[in-house]
Amino acid sequence: MTAPFRSYRPRHTKIVATLGPATSTKEKIHALCAAGADVFRLNFSHGKHDDHRARMDLIREIEKEIGHPIAVLADLQGPKLRVGTFANGGIELHAGQSFRLDLSDVAGDQNRVRLPHPEIFAAITVGSDLLLDDGKVRLRIVKKGADFAETEVITGHKLSDRKGVNVPDVVLPLSPLTAKDRADLDVALAMGVDWVALSFVQRPEDIDEARAIIGTRAAILAKLEKPSAIQHLLAIIERADGVMVARGDLGVEMPPENVPRIQKQIVREARRIGKPVIVATQMLESMINNATPTRAEASDVATAVYDGADAIMLSAESASGEYPIEAVEMMNRIALNTQDDPVYHMGLAAQHPDLQHTAADAITAAAKQVTETIEAAAIVTYTTSGSTTLRAARERPEVPIMCLTSKLETARRLTLSFGVHAVHTSDVANFSEMVQKAVKIALRHGIAAVGQRIVITAGVPFGTPGNTNILRIAWIQEQEDPRQMTLVKP
Repeated sequence: MTAPFRSYRPRHTKIVATLGPATSTKEKIHALCAAGADVFRLNFSHGKHDDHRARMDLIREIEKEIGHPIAVLADLQGPKLRVGTFANGGIELHAGQSFRLDLSDVAGDQNRVRLPHPEIFAAITVGSDLLLDDGKVRLRIVKKGADFAETEVITGHKLSDRKGVNVPDVVLPLSPLTAKDRADLDVALAMGVDWVALSFVQRPEDIDEARAIIGTRAAILAKLEKPSAIQHLLAIIERADGVMVARGDLGVEMPPENVPRIQKQIVREARRIGKPVIVATQMLESMINNATPTRAEASDVATAVYDGADAIMLSAESASGEYPIEAVEMMNRIALNTQDDPVYHMGLAAQHPDLQHTAADAITAAAKQVTETIEAAAIVTYTTSGSTTLRAARERPEVPIMCLTSKLETARRLTLSFGVHAVHTSDVANFSEMVQKAVKIALRHGIAAVGQRIVITAGVPFGTPGNTNILRIAWIQEQEDPRQMTLVKP
């Protein structure tokens, strides 16, 4: 029997759980929801299209049953650079030896192997490095041509068939969308996913290429896993709808000691611009096989929460691990425990970005201040595009942000954002009706209690994105029929 689902969660930081062989039944997915998962990731690097469609159908069934929007993130594989095969399945490379990479179809040996990517030969220069098998092997280019590279082994290790290749500090002339990605994207969009994660982003133009295909059918999440993407960080965040700190590949292509600093930089800049940011990769990796994480992993999750990330993500832990439900429960407990630390809110306030000179930022900043002054239970936003709610989330308030929207796709996308409790509700005719509805829903969802106040923001006229220009304080008071609430001026 699965645990009951709680619609409203007091946790600000959202949890993204990857589905896979260990979590493909309705019971398992419902259990992940009950444990704290807010967003489900479908990893198109693995599994068949029919597998992903089946999971998507189950998610939508559960969403309807629990009456709360659930976001689905389709993660595209992107280009995978790999060496060819070896005659004996693998070799042992030693520091100082020579090793050749070329386009020959002949099986590899101790002296050479096929590298079926002429784009790499075109982009590399003498003196640059190639990393193989997640950085276990480092090769330095000593000579190159259009179809080969002579290298010196700097760091040796065993190298076997089809191991990955990373090319640090080089922008490769490759699209982030392979033929496989385009086919996967067609399927994902037809399924109705809410977010598309774009791998192998190197330049802002990569976002434009994906946007030309996706349009408004889904939001685009740029995975930041290439050092070249960090060089164009602000432009990429501005063009995408959100970003992911993909620490796996990022940690291969740059020194590991740089990754924590880059992670904080990405989270800080994403908040400044007002876009959601996910911190991902190896967060509770030991829970793939163990019922509890290491203390270092717990600290890693807490650090992302302290930094103010919108979401934290589980990969193999929930997709193929032995303890998927426990991993989500653990991540939930760590996030809640961190959030209870007074230093958490002090840190978020200290990192507050400068406001833009707009009415929307003036109203949302005022809403946070008013909420703190009168000790209101929540900030309520009414939005169609989501822009009003995203500006409120940028403020990182201590209270929840209840988002009311008549567009289901907006409600689903906003479940990824910091502190947002998204509610899909029917449209309203005027601001007064909206206030009355906000009061009733806040009480019904357990966000506010009788006698508390809520702070409401919206844009009038309705339907104009970014036109936040009204702030109202509402007080909830019970009448004879507890289901009928009235608005009382404070």
